[in-house]
Amino acid sequence: MQLTSKRNSISGVGGRLQLVCFLTLVLVENSRAVHRGPYLRSFPTNSGNDAPCYDEDRPRRCMPDFVNAAFGVPIEASSTCGHGKPARFCDLKEVSDGSMSSGLSSTESTCDICDETDAAKRYSSVALTDVHNSNNVTCWRSEPRIGSVDAGPDNVTLTLSLGKKFELTYVSIMFCPHAIRPDSMAIYKSADYGKNWLPFQFYSSQCRKLYGRPTKATISPSNEQEARCVDHNRYSVDGVQGSRIAFSTLEGRPSASDFDNSVILQDWVTATDIRVIFHRLQSFNVGITGILPSSGGGVGSSMPKAQSAEQLTNGKISGLSTRKATDIQHSIDYSLAVSSGVFTYALSDFAVGGRCKCNGHASRCIKAADGMLECDCKHNTAGRDCERCKPFFFDRPWGRGTMRDANECKDADIPIDLSDEDGMGKSQTII
Repeated sequence: MQLTSKRNSISGVGGRLQLVCFLTLVLVENSRAVHRGPYLRSFPTNSGNDAPCYDEDRPRRCMPDFVNAAFGVPIEASSTCGHGKPARFCDLKEVSDGSMSSGLSSTESTCDICDETDAAKRYSSVALTDVHNSNNVTCWRSEPRIGSVDAGPDNVTLTLSLGKKFELTYVSIMFCPHAIRPDSMAIYKSADYGKNWLPFQFYSSQCRKLYGRPTKATISPSNEQEARCVDHNRYSVDGVQGSRIAFSTLEGRPSASDFDNSVILQDWVTATDIRVIFHRLQSFNVGITGILPSSGGGVGSSMPKAQSAEQLTNGKISGLSTRKATDIQHSIDYSLAVSSGVFTYALSDFAVGGRCKCNGHASRCIKAADGMLECDCKHNTAGRDCERCKPFFFDRPWGRGTMRDANECKDADIPIDLSDEDGMGKSQTII
C-alpha cells in the first residue's frame, strides 16, 4: 500500500510513533472491511474478492446487483382497513349476461370483514413487500372510502423508506383481484430521507384538472426532470381489475441512452424514499348488485334494477335509448355504492427496482456498524455513496465511474520525510 500521499512530515521518535499508529489504523480498517455485518436479505452475498471493480489490477466501473429494493422493507400506510375496529368492504366482479350478441356485462359484489385482531382478516401493509404469490395473494386495504367518487381527494398514502440512496429503474404496484383500481394517484420521491418531496409520476383521467398537467406530455431535453401525467385506463393494456401499474423512470427521457453523462437523469432516478398518494377511486360505468342501500338505509341488500334506475333518476329515463338509460343507471348505482363506504384501495404488491447508488465505485452494499446501508467503496473512494475521494487521494477531482473511465481517485504522490532524531536528515518514500 502506498503511503506517499501523507503530507505531514514525520521525524524522530514522534515520527516513528505516528507511522506505527497510521499503519495500525490501516490494518484495523482492512480487518473491519473483511468482517462486516450481514447484508440486507435483498442483496445476494458476493464472493470475498473485488473482481467486479477491477480487471486484474486495473480499476473499472462497477455497481451493485439490480434488486427489488422494497422487498421486506416496512411500508407506512396512512389508512388500514380494520385498524381500531372491524369494518365491512366489498370488491366487484364482472359477470356476463350470457349473450354473445349483446356484449353487455354487469358486476356483482363480494363482501367481507377486515379486522386487525384476526390474522385471517388482517390487511396490513406488510402484505405489500412480502413474497408475492399469485396462488396465495395477500393484500393491504385502506379503510372503506366514504363520499362520492368526485368528492376527493382522499389522500391515502403509502410511504417506503429505503434507508439509502438508490438509482431506480421502476416503481410497480399490483392491485388485488377484483378490487377497484384508483382513477387518480401520484408517485413522489425524496432524495434527502423525506425532508423534501418531488413528483415522480401522476395517473388520472383528469390530469389537467387534478394535477395541472397535460395527459401524456412529450418529454424533451429541456424538461427531462419533470413528472408526466398518464390516464392509466386509457393507455393500459391490462384489464381494469387486478392489474399492475409500472412506472419506468427513464421511459421517454431523451438522454436515457447516454445516462453516464447525464447528471440531470442521474439525479432524476436517485431516491431515498417513495410515496404513493391515492386521490380518487375509479369512476367508470358499471352496474352493481348486492351492495346498494335498501329502503331501510342499510348496506348489503339488493334493489331491482328497473326500480332503482327509475327512482334514482326521478323517472327521467323515458325518451332515452335502452343502452343510454342503462349507462345512466350504472353510473348512479356506482356512485351510490361508493358513498355507502364499502370500497377500499387494495394492493397486493409494491416493488421498486433499482441499484444501491454507489456512483460506479462499489460492487455491493453492506450494513455499516450503525446498521445503516452503505456502499463497500473501492477505487480509493469513501462515503455512504462513494461520493468523494479518501483523504490524501486528491490528485484529481472525484468523478463517477463510467464505462470509459473508472475515475479512480489518485494519491498526490508526495514522499514522506522520515528524518532520524540524530539529525541525519534521511528521507525516503515508503511503498
